Amino acid sequence: MLGHRKLSPGLMRSLEVFVAVAETGQMRAGAKLLNLSQPAASQHITALEKTFGTVLLDRSTRPARLTYAGARLHGKAQKILDALSDMETELRHVGQKSLTLLRVGIQASIATTLTPSLIDLAQRVFNVEDITLHAGQSGNHEHLLRTKQADLAITSNPFLDMDGLERHHILTERYLLVLPETYEGPTETLEAIQSHLPLVRFGDTTNAGRQIAQHLRRLRFEPGKVIQADRSSMVTSCVSTGQGFSLLTPTLLIDGLVENMSLRLKELPVSGLSRTLTVVARKEELQSFPKALAETSKQKLMQQITGQMGEIGTNNVE
Repeated sequence: MLGHRKLSPGLMRSLEVFVAVAETGQMRAGAKLLNLSQPAASQHITALEKTFGTVLLDRSTRPARLTYAGARLHGKAQKILDALSDMETELRHVGQKSLTLLRVGIQASIATTLTPSLIDLAQRVFNVEDITLHAGQSGNHEHLLRTKQADLAITSNPFLDMDGLERHHILTERYLLVLPETYEGPTETLEAIQSHLPLVRFGDTTNAGRQIAQHLRRLRFEPGKVIQADRSSMVTSCVSTGQGFSLLTPTLLIDGLVENMSLRLKELPVSGLSRTLTVVARKEELQSFPKALAETSKQKLMQQITGQMGEIGTNNVE
């Protein structure tokens, strides 16, 4: 029985891989979440099957499905990993006035801007000794929080369906119309712009992409040509070279403007499209750090927005 086995680091890592594969439904996707190659993830699953003497994945189907034994192990493995994470969190705070370990998921579009301030706050004010940062999209942050691989996230999704979290508002920002600097065509409507340039937007796999697509459908705007990408730098680079126009918020524009991309910013000719950035943390585990981080993040982002975009940027942020 598992209770009589030595819980080696290798076994625990294999359980983490198994849970990731089970939750994503694919070996490749599960491996990607943990920054592993697909063969390495497969080796972990095979090791578990040898350890427990049973088949956990039915590999005759595409994608592979959990067997009955695999489904049972999934539930128990998640409880084991959660218990270990809870124990780690409890022990690292017992008798201490400072945090020793901090694991953060951070929106990729603002990671470069906020990382130095985040580290400074954590080390100088809260005496954090070890910091691990994960840049990515809100979907990555949800997985990190659910599996307790991250203590908090700076994200565009407040994860309102998840219990046991505290949330601290950073800012709400409206989308802007982003055009090539050399564009001289009409800008009164999206339809008029679309007749000259294709739309470049975030892909449907991202929170921003889904939000934009849903809003445009409500407006009955159906672009004939669309270029999709999952990073703001990819979107802004396409626009700056005249390959299309886009809808982006001030924080999504920071990196492109810092790199001196040739962009022309205007008020969006449609209303109601905005996004909110939030610090989301597991409740009452990080003292006052999440609230302090939200305040610091807003100050730093507003400095960048004002410096790079001036009035049009600051007028579209609350």
